[in-house]
This record gives sequence, C-alpha cells and structure tokens, in this order.
Amino acid sequence: MSFRSAIYLVMSPRPQVGRTLVARLLLDFFLFNARAAEAFDLNDEGDLPLFFPAHAERASIAGIKDQMALFDRLIAGDGVNRIVDVGPLALRPFLEVMRDTGFALEARERRIAPVVLFVASDDATSRAFYDRLVREAAGLIVVPVINEMIGAPPQRYPAGTAAVRLPALAPGLRPYITAPFTFSGPRISTVPMTVGLELQRWMRRIFVEFRELDLRILLADLQQRLRNPA
Repeated sequence: MSFRSAIYLVMSPRPQVGRTLVARLLLDFFLFNARAAEAFDLNDEGDLPLFFPAHAERASIAGIKDQMALFDRLIAGDGVNRIVDVGPLALRPFLEVMRDTGFALEARERRIAPVVLFVASDDATSRAFYDRLVREAAGLIVVPVINEMIGAPPQRYPAGTAAVRLPALAPGLRPYITAPFTFSGPRISTVPMTVGLELQRWMRRIFVEFRELDLRILLADLQQRLRNPA
C-alpha cells in the first residue's frame, strides 16, 4: 500500500540553524506545485503563520488535549501533506508523545509517510541526537538537512548519507527571505528583477532537492513493501 501523503517533522536540538526556514521552504514547495499542505509551529516565536497565515498555525503539546488535537490532525489520512516545526524546547516532549502513541506506525497504516528532516549542525550534541534518532526511529524516514548558509557542511555525518541540501544565498539577498515573504505568493513580482532572478535560481535548486526527497520517500516505501509483502 503506497503513501498518499507525508508528515515532515523539521527538527534540531540547536537554535539558529535554519529549521524554520526549511519548514517555510517545504511548505512553499507544496503550495507552488498546487499540492495540499499545511504547517504547525510548536515554537514560542510562532513565525510560520506570519509567512503563511492561510496555511500555517501555532500548535502546542503542553497538555493532553493539545497533544490529541495536534496528532489527530497529523494522521488524518486526508491526503494533505503536513509539516511540523519542532524547535529545541519542544523536541524531547514531542518525541516522547510520538513514542508513547506509536505515531510512526499508525501513520504508515494510514498511508502517510512519517519523515524527519533533521537540520544538521557540526557539534557533538546534534551529532549524538541524530545518531540516537536513527538508531531508535522505528518506522521513521530520517533525512539530514545540510544548511550551507550557516557555514561549511557538517563533516561528522555518515559519508554517502542521502541529505537535503539548502544552498548558500548571497548575504545581500537574505533580507528578502527573512521578511514575511513566500515564493508561491504574489509578492515575488514586487522585488527588483535582478533580485527576483537570483532568488528564483536559489529556489529552483531547493525545489530540486525536495523533488528528490519525494523520490527517496517513494523508494523507501517500495523497499518496505518488498520486505513485508503481506
């Protein structure tokens, strides 16, 4: 039984690594390609709804009712792709709820691919957390994200690991992606032409990365079904 949609859990134990930017770009990718998607922001800052007021909302896992409301949405099985921005403060509680509820396996039963996009950084804490996640992530598809805008790609992740790469962007263009702005919205036509062309080149590279991620998810699903044909 093939996947109908996916849940993308964008996470990192470190702040300031571009985690929310990755969530934004992924949501933009789906909307640009006219694919149903929505996002949830578990962070105190709650930035995602500023960029996508019609497609993103703040969420909480502070109480049982909040947890049930969020996880029921995530596994709705309605064909909508869902993205969750999980920052450092929410990370461990979120993973505990996932483990206690058997979230990954239930998602798979509903034909939803449970994907972790782990935004990597070159430090021991992130590396140890990634190793543990891969080791204990029953049913999850774990993919590292290398954000080249925060420096050289981390060297301590396994050679040959299939990663999503966020290419570096010229410093002069960064203000255009930090203000409330989306590439699927009408404001892309209001930026200067040279800026718009550079941003579009950058976005095309990122969208290629996300399309390849789609293919890897399909391949992982096929491999799983071949191992368990029943």
